[in-house]
Amino acid sequence: MIASKAESANHSAIPHVTREVLVSAPPVHGTLPAELDGTFLTIGPSPLQRPHDEHLFAGDGMVHGVRLRGGRAEWYRNRWLRTDRAARILGELPAPGPRYGPNDNANGNIIRHAGRTLALGDGGPRPLQIDAALDTVARIDFDGTLRGGFAAHPQHDPLTGELHAVTMSCEPPYATYLVIDVHGRVRRSVPVPLKRPVMMHAFSLTERYALIYDLPVVFSPAAAAAGSRIPYVWNDGHGARLGLLPRDGGPDDILWVELSPCFVFHPVNAYESGRHIVLDVISHPRVFDRDPNGPGETPPALVRWTVDTAGGTVVEEQLSGLVQESPVIDDRVRGTRHRYVFATALDPSGRELLGGPALLRHDLATGRTDTHELPPGCTTGEAVFVPREPRAPEGDGWLLSMVTDGRSGRGELTVLDTADFTDRPAAVVPLPVPVPHGFHAAWVDGG
Repeated sequence: MIASKAESANHSAIPHVTREVLVSAPPVHGTLPAELDGTFLTIGPSPLQRPHDEHLFAGDGMVHGVRLRGGRAEWYRNRWLRTDRAARILGELPAPGPRYGPNDNANGNIIRHAGRTLALGDGGPRPLQIDAALDTVARIDFDGTLRGGFAAHPQHDPLTGELHAVTMSCEPPYATYLVIDVHGRVRRSVPVPLKRPVMMHAFSLTERYALIYDLPVVFSPAAAAAGSRIPYVWNDGHGARLGLLPRDGGPDDILWVELSPCFVFHPVNAYESGRHIVLDVISHPRVFDRDPNGPGETPPALVRWTVDTAGGTVVEEQLSGLVQESPVIDDRVRGTRHRYVFATALDPSGRELLGGPALLRHDLATGRTDTHELPPGCTTGEAVFVPREPRAPEGDGWLLSMVTDGRSGRGELTVLDTADFTDRPAAVVPLPVPVPHGFHAAWVDGG
């Protein structure tokens, strides 16, 4: 059964989502592991209306979900987030709750914390809570403890269960380090002074440090005045640096380390090794460059930075020559030494940054990379790793990803058994509707 709710207008992205749907009991090809009891979620831009020259990142946020239980797929559904703009276009009431700033487009990420499923976005919007049916519940401020906006890419500490984030603002000090406790309330807030507001999609966390990426994609007042929903540009004069903020320290305790100019949307992981901090990241040499004579968008690569905390120096090493993005690890080892990195192989030209023709598994202990090739014409975005069981070895479990057929635009939830990573999927859930590549994906147990 497919139930339609809303139609959208004029956007040239492929595939083009034109409605909200519910697909009950979609078929399963292969065998879904009975241990997978939860919902696969992906979020990204699905514009209801937009000018042709607006950046894809500005599209209205939509959440897609597939509920798995008992070896069956119970449903697929998609829902636009009820931001002010989307609700106005759909003719509905926007999400209730306290607003902050002009941007409420939480289209960038989706997480689960303190019993809430939250949609998050770049540029400082407050989180939008969604329910088990993917409907927007409310805009939240962590029970009144969040004074400003929030971040697109926070991180959980696997030991404490707390949520850490670095938020951005166009007002000094431009960045703030937050710790949200297990009950969903901000318990710590530290200002992080920057030279100017920058785009900071993510940060990294180790046992003792929050790592701040101050990189040369900066806020453009001119672009904002022109109405851009993504008012950021590459700035050669800004420089690039990494800030090492002790988790129990203040702004005066930050050690800034100079980097070669680049941009990082997605760190892989970071951990401490003696006096060194090791960071694996997906590094873009240049992005958001609107100079027609400049190099523009450039292909990203998996690199390792080894930071000497005593000398304040960085050594860079490329870990793979493949063009890739959307890295994920086994989150049980986040903040400690990791062995496996899963990523999405991209078009070597760098033109396609949201989906690739293969999934990769890097074994950093052996230097081996395994490739799971997709069928011809198919692409995939970020995957989610789910351990086989709580005490399974690192990387032993299932990798779930939403695959898009480039000919029909229809989506398929693909489930790989990491024990047979290069082999056929353990299961595929084909969907009779378009599912575009999102920015981030998540797995929510049960519910």
